[in-house]
Amino acid sequence: MAARPASDLAQEHLISRLSGLDRLLPVWILLAMAAGLGLGRLWPSLAALLHRIQVGTVSVPIAIGLLVMMYPVLARVDYGRLPRVTADRRLVAASLLLNWVVGPALMFTLAWLLLPDLPAYRTGVILVGLARCIAMVLIWNDLAGGDREAAAVLVALNAVFQVVAYAGLGAFYLRILPGWLGLARSSLRVSPLTIAAMVGVFLGVPLLAGALTRLVGTRRRGALWYERQFLPRIGPWALYGLLFTVVVLFALQGRAITTDPVAVVRIALPLLAYFALMWGSSFWVGRRLGLAYPRVTTLAFTAAGNNFELAIAVAIGVFGVASGEALAGVVGPLIEVPALVGLVYVSLWIRRRWRTAGPLPAGGTPSS
Repeated sequence: MAARPASDLAQEHLISRLSGLDRLLPVWILLAMAAGLGLGRLWPSLAALLHRIQVGTVSVPIAIGLLVMMYPVLARVDYGRLPRVTADRRLVAASLLLNWVVGPALMFTLAWLLLPDLPAYRTGVILVGLARCIAMVLIWNDLAGGDREAAAVLVALNAVFQVVAYAGLGAFYLRILPGWLGLARSSLRVSPLTIAAMVGVFLGVPLLAGALTRLVGTRRRGALWYERQFLPRIGPWALYGLLFTVVVLFALQGRAITTDPVAVVRIALPLLAYFALMWGSSFWVGRRLGLAYPRVTTLAFTAAGNNFELAIAVAIGVFGVASGEALAGVVGPLIEVPALVGLVYVSLWIRRRWRTAGPLPAGGTPSS
């Protein structure tokens, strides 16, 4: 019997490192979604209460969940490796092209093809497509064995471009391009300062906390203690924060979702097509560029995910909490979360069949 390649053994080792908590992730996600929907349905005033708990345009409950979710992941990042990631021009260029050219154009096309008769939902779906992921993608990337440091760099780039380009892209895809094509137009007025504030809260705070934690922890107690004792203790909190965030998001529109399931299905169609096409095409691009599995995976997940926090906030701020645009924004994570969880397992399946010259580096998991 022939000896098994070292790369196969390394790939299977990653799956064996998934804790029981992580292996049952789809179950926890489904339970959290059901809990949120049930709370929103049984307690109609809960959504209004959650909306009132905010500072400016930032929802405090969602911010708490995301900060708890992102901090353990960002504390794992080896920030000394970041310069080597930014030196990979293929990765950076491909990410910017996929995120800021291909992604918005694809979502615009799918929204008009599949929601031509529902302008409010169509606008909400386009807003989701314009908001590039800066939060949950770190969880999916880690679970799939992606490159942690590369994910941090690409997420930071998305954050910068989001502040600079979101309002302009909104005007282009909702007003200018439809006008050129003879289609119905919408207007979007959102301040770059509003976007900058949300990016600062959802990415800047946990990024700073994670970097400072690693710096102080390794200097005071050493790298071995930090990696083997501290990180395993805080790791499970990434999943706890994720589940709390999912409950809050689904509670916000639980009544609307359960009373109008046809609308949810209509909104889900372009979103499902988008996640599948973006992830698959990005994975193919990374493979064609000759990137190793961890960076191909990171490229695929950072391109496929969306910043639904920003999309929901903009939809509510511009069109109102009870609008179809806001509903489309909330349906975004309803579809994105299980879709990308499924793609995590697809990634791990691909990794087991990946052929390289040597062992693949492990990406790690939130709670490992």
